Amino acid sequence: MNKSNALSLIKEKTQNPNLVKHMLAVATCMKALAKHFDADEEKWEIAGLVHDADYEMFKNDPKKHPSLVFEWLEKDGYDSDIIQAVKAHAWGWREDLPKPETKMDWSIFCCDELTGFIIAVTLMRPTKKIADTTVESVLKKWKKKEFARGVIRENIEMCESELGIKLPDFIGICLTAMQGISDKLGL
Repeated sequence: MNKSNALSLIKEKTQNPNLVKHMLAVATCMKALAKHFDADEEKWEIAGLVHDADYEMFKNDPKKHPSLVFEWLEKDGYDSDIIQAVKAHAWGWREDLPKPETKMDWSIFCCDELTGFIIAVTLMRPTKKIADTTVESVLKKWKKKEFARGVIRENIEMCESELGIKLPDFIGICLTAMQGISDKLGL
């Protein structure tokens, strides 16, 4: 279990470059959140990398995602905390998956939706560069419910109650992390 193996897994199982970018975005946010909580950065980053590894396999029945990824991770000897976080990221999406419990679980649950929102805000900027996106510009769009309508803002807002991080600070941690990999995100 290491970052290199996780990258190999997602490249083997995922064809859509935008989905790979999403997993990279979640991974970098998870690493930054692990640092914030003084936790195992590599473990958290790996959870972010692999969380949607089986997503494409369920295009016709998205409610089955995630499921195969658990088998792959168990077979390859991934840490049970990573598997638990991957399961918890889909809480509410699938009734049979557990509610997040740990900081790692809640971090992936909250930042999964946020990465897409940050990218949507960035693509609305004149330059389409994440370096030009600010916490303030994200919060300005946050209030517009018609913007990025598919993003479940309530999941992200749980960062306050479950992680003890105010929403602007949570956005700042994730935005800064994503800006650090702007080349990989194509932004």
